[in-house]
Amino acid sequence: MPPTSTDAWLFPELGPSLGRLVDPPQLRDRGSLDLVLDDIRLDLVTGIFELAGAARSFAASGDRQGAVASLSRVAWLDLWERAVAATAERLAEVVNAKLSEAAIEARLPARQLEAFRLKTEDVRAITSRLGSGGAGFVSALDALEQTVPSASASGSRGWAGQEEWQRALAAAARRLEAAWLALSAGAWAEQDRWKVEIDRARAWRRPAWAIWLLSVAVLAAATYLGLVLGGYLPVPPPLGPLAEFWWSRL
Repeated sequence: MPPTSTDAWLFPELGPSLGRLVDPPQLRDRGSLDLVLDDIRLDLVTGIFELAGAARSFAASGDRQGAVASLSRVAWLDLWERAVAATAERLAEVVNAKLSEAAIEARLPARQLEAFRLKTEDVRAITSRLGSGGAGFVSALDALEQTVPSASASGSRGWAGQEEWQRALAAAARRLEAAWLALSAGAWAEQDRWKVEIDRARAWRRPAWAIWLLSVAVLAAATYLGLVLGGYLPVPPPLGPLAEFWWSRL
């Protein structure tokens, strides 16, 4: 005889399958730019637990379809994509802040700083690279979706499909952990990549040739003016009033 409690069989504990996703915040080993992602990770986990809580509520009221739909592929994928986007935005904010600090140290002109700064297209590219580690998770969600029709059905078909759905649900949670670890490794690599640009901005120096050219031009002009006012060279018409004024004071 099948179990009488829908809640007892329908929902495996997801915490153990989420693995390191549920670890407490890390205070070190954040990468070369000290990128903090713990709040994004914990928001992701909280979202998963909220989905599970909603599913349990539906199950308690006897709504099997609502319970299964609460932990659907779309719901899981939405949480993952938001975490990836938030990570890319956080990384861009940190990189641009570090670039601004480096520009102040190096006295880098604002127009040249703008060439270093991460823009919208850079953030999109970062998002794509970080999200690529979630391919296995997406495949697990596809497998989960295949179990939904039988798990949400009523009667004996629903009871027969529940075990397969439970396994797929636990597998999706494990794949989510792996996806997050891949994202974290990708974020670490992105920090190293953009730190090179930050160091380039910090090492910027005003070109010496421009200073020397300006110095030579000023020196040449001063020498020429001195020769003209000293009577060694003819006075050009534009400098006539200045020469008259200068000689009248001698």
